[in-house]
This record gives sequence, structure tokens and C-alpha cells, in this order.
Amino acid sequence: MLVLFDHGTPKGLMRSLAGHAVVTAYDKGWETLANGALLQAAEEAGVDLLLTTDRRLRYQQNLKGRTIAIVVLTGTTRWSRVRLHTERIAAAVNDVVAGGYTEIEIPFE
Repeated sequence: MLVLFDHGTPKGLMRSLAGHAVVTAYDKGWETLANGALLQAAEEAGVDLLLTTDRRLRYQQNLKGRTIAIVVLTGTTRWSRVRLHTERIAAAVNDVVAGGYTEIEIPFE
């Protein structure tokens, strides 16, 4: 599966997604794209899943009919906290379906 990290996704998660190809929005030159344009570019490039920290995405974009799956990290995005939940995040990535949407809460403490 081809996974896209947006600019807020902790890059340390890459190690937890063995078996997946991971690219960043920056790597693709998409770091300045707004959410709608980013989703469109990612789908056109064959990205299977967007891993993001943008909790407002589902309210700002019409996700109906999208083929890209979305996993959103909510709560804190501090790596010291996120790293404690890498198994949950990897499981969500592995279980996602095309066009699916999943949120994973990362507690602040």
C-alpha cells in the first residue's frame, strides 16, 4: 500500500509501517496544497492512504466517492506520545478499506 504522510504526521511512524511504501507531502512537492487539492493529487498519483493530523478534514472536504483511505491522528502529535501507540496506528493502516475514514485518539498523557 502507498501511504502519504501530510506535513504534521510524525515521520517516526514510517518504521512502524513495514510492508508499506511511505512518502511525505514534502517528498512529492505537495506541501503547499490545500486539503482538497492534496486529496486529488494523491488519488491521481495512486496513493492508497493519507495519514494526517488534520482533525477538520472530514468537515472541510466532501469525502464521499473518494478512493483514498484516510487515517487521522487526533489528540496530541508529539512523538513521545505517538510512539506509544504505533501498534494501534499500524493496525488501523492495515485494516483500512478504500475510501474509508478512521480516527485514532492519541492521549495527551
